[in-house]
Amino acid sequence: MIAAADGELWNKGEACGQTYQVTCLSGTNKGTPHPCRDSRTVEMKIVELCPDGCRGTIDLSREAFASIADPDSGSINISYQQYIKDITTFI
Repeated sequence: MIAAADGELWNKGEACGQTYQVTCLSGTNKGTPHPCRDSRTVEMKIVELCPDGCRGTIDLSREAFASIADPDSGSINISYQQYIKDITTFI
């Protein structure tokens, strides 16, 4: 599960490789008023800067988008937060 980030989130490459939890909140158009799936949250990794024309903060891959929303909706309102896994060191 991957995505591209807009310039602000990208932060000169600092976001590259970071994992985020993205949650579908609602639709952005009347054509698909309830696009969010039951599994509303996905963990995904930022892998690139969003190309020109990015319409939001995060541009999810097709697979990541389809896991949380109806692909026919085109775009959705989301919330997101950086996800940091707890790593335990064993000696």
